[in-house]
Amino acid sequence: MRESVVQAEVMMSFVVSEELSFRIPVELRYETCDPYAVRLTFHLPGDAPVTWAFGRELLIDGVGRPCGEGDVHIAPSDTEGFGDVLIRLQVGVDQALFRCGTAPLLAFLDRTDRLVPLGQERALADFDTHLDEALDRILAEEQSAG
Repeated sequence: MRESVVQAEVMMSFVVSEELSFRIPVELRYETCDPYAVRLTFHLPGDAPVTWAFGRELLIDGVGRPCGEGDVHIAPSDTEGFGDVLIRLQVGVDQALFRCGTAPLLAFLDRTDRLVPLGQERALADFDTHLDEALDRILAEEQSAG
């Protein structure tokens, strides 16, 4: 049976200010049923885990250069790209900044690429079915709400 999930746990720094940060475990997850996305689950002390999903390609690009619009911004911490990666998540005016070593992100992304090579996501037979189901569910929720 072919593997359909890639998971890794990395330690990231949750940057509160220039003077204060603390390390937290973050679960990275990639599934073939949603081949364009990665999920990061942040385990903040005293809070329920928080999961963010965004494009795998955004994470790949962000390791090497600043990128992202809207709620997710990813950038290397230095111009050489060998240090850390900064991940900024925003909801309204609230922001959270996380710092992670480049090596564990690259190892995770390499494993996702071995499972589903970048650019080959559309070749997954189940993806169109899952997309149709998700769109039907969203449309049904919209119609029932309005």
